[in-house]
Amino acid sequence: MEAFVSNYSGILLAGVDEVGRGPLAGDVVAAAVILDPANPIRGLDDSKKLTEKKREALFPEIQEKALSWFVARASVREIDELNILQASLLAMKRAVEGLVLQPEHVLVDGNKLPRWAYSAEAVVRGDSRVQVIGAASILAKVVRDREMVAFDDEYPGYGFAGHKGYPTRVHMTALDVLGVTPIHRSSFGPVKRKIAQMNRP
Repeated sequence: MEAFVSNYSGILLAGVDEVGRGPLAGDVVAAAVILDPANPIRGLDDSKKLTEKKREALFPEIQEKALSWFVARASVREIDELNILQASLLAMKRAVEGLVLQPEHVLVDGNKLPRWAYSAEAVVRGDSRVQVIGAASILAKVVRDREMVAFDDEYPGYGFAGHKGYPTRVHMTALDVLGVTPIHRSSFGPVKRKIAQMNRP
């Protein structure tokens, strides 16, 4: 993990990150975490840089050792109504608000902050630079990945367990052959085009 210089030692510091902005299907999931400096966790990093096995191993350790954590989401419907950026910010806002132990300062992955009253700072590539954001990214990704695996059983043939809703060739082919499911984001181009095609007389 890269070095990140911060003057926030000694205060309740939360990290928040979201997962699922790019997929064509499923909710966007966010997590917020307040780590315990007296109970460190080894191996934290951007969830995308870790293997599935490593993420699954860190998931319960983060939950056990963190001072507080919470996972929230914005639904497919909210994504379509608000747009994916605003839905992502909403999910992150809900995640921080859901913390039992409320933070004194929040570090947010990315370059935009949700609309809230918290003292906060946006950190570009924060999930690979700040441990507490990396921890949040791991919780969010494991939760979302598990949900997409479950959807694989509910909607067979789409390959959700493999691509997690991202627009891979397998997913695009399935969308073309099988059509749109209730978990697809109708505002996203490929899904919108398929819906228009299905509605043609």
